Amino acid sequence: MAGEESAHQNPETLTEEQAERMLAGMNEVIRAGEEMRKLRTEMIKLFAGFGWTQDRIAQLTDMSQPAVSKQVTKYRTGDPLPPTNLSLDQHDEHWLEGRLWGLAEEISETFYETARCTRYVNAIARGRKRFTPHNVDELRRLVEEDLMFHQAEMPGSYRDAYDQISRGLDIPSKATTTASASVRRALAHQIQRDRLRGDA
Repeated sequence: MAGEESAHQNPETLTEEQAERMLAGMNEVIRAGEEMRKLRTEMIKLFAGFGWTQDRIAQLTDMSQPAVSKQVTKYRTGDPLPPTNLSLDQHDEHWLEGRLWGLAEEISETFYETARCTRYVNAIARGRKRFTPHNVDELRRLVEEDLMFHQAEMPGSYRDAYDQISRGLDIPSKATTTASASVRRALAHQIQRDRLRGDA
């Protein structure tokens, strides 16, 4: 109450609560931006490991060739990346989370008006939701609801994909990977989406 009174008495200042609310959204955007820059750097290393030219990587990442060259030079002087397996059938937690994210995004786009997972998918895309155990469980719950609600209109491949992902998340794999969690999720997310689109 005192804070509200002081804000009314002196409108040239903000209360701490007002500042906190205002900055919370900005901090989310900044954090998401930093995480995306880091992910892009890791993806550049991956693309270079695939043997792609710096010019092609620059085009794909919308960066200058000298900026890509700097990243590739850093990659070559560091530890080499392990071989990248792009098979959808992998069972480490981060890969399965990426597959779940990809499936949820496909459901959201296919049934945009009624998909229960749409708000959660949008929050993940904007960096407002992170892949914590609680958030992964919540996304699973929403996807399960969508699978039941849209069962008649949904391709069987959606349910098949979810069943595989769900079993994997229920029984943690002992497989370990040296690639970063964000790269694993991003790869699995894209490959899962491409597979679902090919099966539709």
